[in-house]
Amino acid sequence: MEEVIKLIIGIIVLIMGYFIGEILARYTKEELNPGRRYIKMVVMIGLIGGVIGLIIKNDFVLFGFFFMAIVASRSLVIKKKSNGN
Repeated sequence: MEEVIKLIIGIIVLIMGYFIGEILARYTKEELNPGRRYIKMVVMIGLIGGVIGLIIKNDFVLFGFFFMAIVASRSLVIKKKSNGN
């Protein structure tokens, strides 16, 4: 039962990471283009760290690195502005 609660909390944190990434991307638009290369590196480190956390069965490492990857990856998505037409 304890593992299920940890898993549910971890999934909720990852879902929150999506929305936090959206907010950061919205308010830091001018920094995103020059730092695109570094953001990609952070995403890769997050994914690799998350897989390592899965292999060593450490939930803190797993969800921490996946959270980092999700937040950073939301900054890589380029949104098109609509003209209202």
